[in-house]
Amino acid sequence: MSQRTLSPCPPSPNCVSTLATDEGHAIAPLRYTRPRAEAKEALKAVINSLSRTTLVEEDESYLHYEFTSLLLRFVDDVEFLFDDDTKTVHFRSASRTGYSDLGVNRRRMEEVRALVGRKL
Repeated sequence: MSQRTLSPCPPSPNCVSTLATDEGHAIAPLRYTRPRAEAKEALKAVINSLSRTTLVEEDESYLHYEFTSLLLRFVDDVEFLFDDDTKTVHFRSASRTGYSDLGVNRRRMEEVRALVGRKL
């Protein structure tokens, strides 16, 4: 089985990723202390509490959600990848269309970070 990874962000300012190295796209990962399955369920509970989210794909160490904006129905893809070796949740949040997201993806992921808090 190949090791899953997150796609790099495009040059446009509508994506954040914990694997990005440039200031415009980089964001800090989440950390977890509980067993991965429990941490994943806690993260899913937080995401499911947010409006207009759909779980698209899941496996034991990966989650892919679609977030749909209220007004224009833009879809953003949000992926989470659990690294059990480092107890780190890497993630990428990116708009499917358009150029700038006016900081929406970064704000969303910081909101998720705040909601998750110490639950992981």
